[in-house]
Amino acid sequence: MAFNARKHPGGVLVIEVDGQLIVSNRQELKQRVLDALEAGDRKFLIDFARTGYIDSSGLGVLVSLSKKIRDEGGDLRLAGLNEDLKTLFELTKLDTLFAISDTATEALAAY
Repeated sequence: MAFNARKHPGGVLVIEVDGQLIVSNRQELKQRVLDALEAGDRKFLIDFARTGYIDSSGLGVLVSLSKKIRDEGGDLRLAGLNEDLKTLFELTKLDTLFAISDTATEALAAY
């Protein structure tokens, strides 16, 4: 499991989730985003192209981060959800909370 962060030209912090977003690693993702928010970043993209599974605690941290980022005047977008993850977001109605793109490239173009 790894989180790879890179700053995209245009000021978007892209975080790639490699593996699963689950109870044992959700805090690491949360802390990375909160640290970047504190440092002044306001545009975030979490890329799930290499993610196969997100558990309920992972969904919870995404909701929490979305609220915190919005409260600070920022924007959190998601990209690269596989079919199972798209279904999960639809069933939980989280597809209405997040701007979700098929690819990171599409999400970055929409910023």
